[in-house]
Amino acid sequence: MANDNILLTPIRIGNKTATNRLAINAMECCDADTGGNPTQTAFRRYERLARGGAGMIVVEALSVVDENLGRLHQLTALPKNQKGLTDLVSAMRRANPKPLIIWQLTHNGELGNPEFSERVCVKPFPGYEGRLLSEEEVDEILSKFVFAAKMAHDCGADGVDFKLCHGYLGSQILRPYNDRKWKYGGSWANRTRFVYEFYERVAKEVKDPDFLVGSKISVWEGLPGGQGSAGPDTPLIDLTETLDLARGLEARGARFIIESAGNPSLTLPLVQTDKRMPEYGYLRFWFQKQLKDALKPSTVLIGSGYSIFRDGKNTFRGVRREEASFLHWAGKNIRDGVCDMVALGRQSLADPLLPAKLEAGNEKEIQWCTACDNCAELLIRQKSVGCSTYEKEYAVVLKEIRKTAGVLREAEKHT
Repeated sequence: MANDNILLTPIRIGNKTATNRLAINAMECCDADTGGNPTQTAFRRYERLARGGAGMIVVEALSVVDENLGRLHQLTALPKNQKGLTDLVSAMRRANPKPLIIWQLTHNGELGNPEFSERVCVKPFPGYEGRLLSEEEVDEILSKFVFAAKMAHDCGADGVDFKLCHGYLGSQILRPYNDRKWKYGGSWANRTRFVYEFYERVAKEVKDPDFLVGSKISVWEGLPGGQGSAGPDTPLIDLTETLDLARGLEARGARFIIESAGNPSLTLPLVQTDKRMPEYGYLRFWFQKQLKDALKPSTVLIGSGYSIFRDGKNTFRGVRREEASFLHWAGKNIRDGVCDMVALGRQSLADPLLPAKLEAGNEKEIQWCTACDNCAELLIRQKSVGCSTYEKEYAVVLKEIRKTAGVLREAEKHT
């Protein structure tokens, strides 16, 4: 298997080493308890991922506040969660001590769910209007991000991913749309203040040169005024700010950047590339190359958006079957300098053991993601997320959801 050999080679990230070039993307799965602590379902999932042997595992979107949540059962990184999260890291280490464990830290902002939480914003966005945040509130949120990073270190994690993608608060502040005249908006210097101060404070307050800090970035959000657009009222792609952000993070100690794109609430096919649209997958390759070329060789660029390529059994035209697969493109892109590692999202739900199976030469045993996006439907419905294709318990939940939705639609017709 010539194409996958490079995937199994180690890579240096800061002062640490990932045993292979496969990473696990942060995947929210709605399996925290009411206090934001990991449940046994979460423990089971992350222990399986650890046994799967990826070089890096990014633990899903932990909110640094509990009054602004996007998921009813979202993990949080607050003082009350320290024991539960320490136990989670320890359980992962017992399952396999090799993978690097990274926490993704987030704040939902305008994507807070008003059905059970507060929606706040930096500038009201059409359809996602919320209470306007003050400068003092953002200062406090920044302090909570820094506290969460310090707690990650204390809990035994190898580092943090400061989330700057997918329309969450980091994105909302960075967007050209945030032309509000305030400390955190308008000029590029103001819009990057929040991000850069986080990196600078973590470097000063954690004081551990081995602790890894990086960010997942939406290179282009795919909407007027979004990240990677040419201005506050246009969707035209202009990566000037995106690439400058990547270089600015690098200068402040970022050891890795995870490429992403889109906004799942508004431009989902850019985030979770649609199996009918390989061109979005290829566009993501280009985004990765732009970031890679902007960074120093020592900064690890992790590409994502590969699940649609699976084992080459897809409907993509104009390509040979043997050149339409995940293994082909992941290996080729690393060899060609497009990225240094690849991250698995939906594919990690379909088969958390994929890296171990590749290592053992058991490629034929891999359960390939079908990109059906049933996992996204479970997430939207605020249900515990897993792969309905390969795990019956999630198929049963999905069937019940759809049955209930059908009954409600019928009832609405007669009212």
